[in-house]
Amino acid sequence: MRILVTGATGKVGGAVVRAALADGHEVRALVRDPARGGRRLPGAARLVVGDVTDQATLRPAVDGVDIVFNAMGVPEQWLPDPGLFERVNVAGSANVARAAADAGVRRLVHTSTIDVFDALPGGHFDETNLATAPKQTPYERSKQRAERAVLDAAGDVEVVVVNPATVYGFPPYGPTSMEGRMFRPALRGRLPVVPPGGFGLVFTEGLARGHLAAADAGRPGERYILSDAHVSLRELTAAVVSVAGRGRPPRATIPPVLASALAAGGELVARMIRQPPPLARGQLHYLRWNAVPDASRARAELGWEPTPLAEGLRRTLAELDRG
Repeated sequence: MRILVTGATGKVGGAVVRAALADGHEVRALVRDPARGGRRLPGAARLVVGDVTDQATLRPAVDGVDIVFNAMGVPEQWLPDPGLFERVNVAGSANVARAAADAGVRRLVHTSTIDVFDALPGGHFDETNLATAPKQTPYERSKQRAERAVLDAAGDVEVVVVNPATVYGFPPYGPTSMEGRMFRPALRGRLPVVPPGGFGLVFTEGLARGHLAAADAGRPGERYILSDAHVSLRELTAAVVSVAGRGRPPRATIPPVLASALAAGGELVARMIRQPPPLARGQLHYLRWNAVPDASRARAELGWEPTPLAEGLRRTLAELDRG
């Protein structure tokens, strides 16, 4: 099939490009910077220049395409300009959906997040627990609105939504990635404490397989949670050290009240220097939510299988060592 992947130079989009090429599909990768795209993507991918915030640039990219994977987005929980969440995550996704509809694309797989669901802190949730009220952080609200924008703009295109847990695995590693901020320090024995809470995790390459399965077998209009496991940050970093056979796990968890004060203070400094804080309040909110995602629907309907944590960490650490 002929496939277009937006966000192709990102963590999720890059994994989808690799998986689609491995399955023998003809892949177009939407990029803003072809030089960077050429460095990050396999040579078999056809680079097409476009920007999701400019719908006119998307028309050549979607022409003749069977399936669009809308894997782009701003994943950070803090930005110096919060309006970027709306311009990229919401308006950009709507632009992709409209372009797909105008081009007669058969199906669009939209990458969302588990943040759009509701659950009590520490509780469990599945696809039936979609939040009905706006959530607490600009990122979460943008992802809620992005889902609705895609469904509203897609016309006759079949839309399937994929809701990943926290993504880890292969590059790129951004300035706020946990591979750089947590895995590497733990491996060097330089991570004495971690924030409270935890999250569901999903490995990049398994997540990409889930995207392809959603394109093949997902029901139009449905959502599919993709999550391998749920861990606390302390459990995760201990697993990193155990799998690597080196480093030192953190000795303690930061008390929640202190973590909140550090996050608030860090954002004050971040606004002045326009650099991400070590721990954003939105990120801490997500960690303390600590809810457990249920991926049973994806396993039953898509035939998707989670990646065991030890395997995903082993492959991730091998990539880190190569870098």
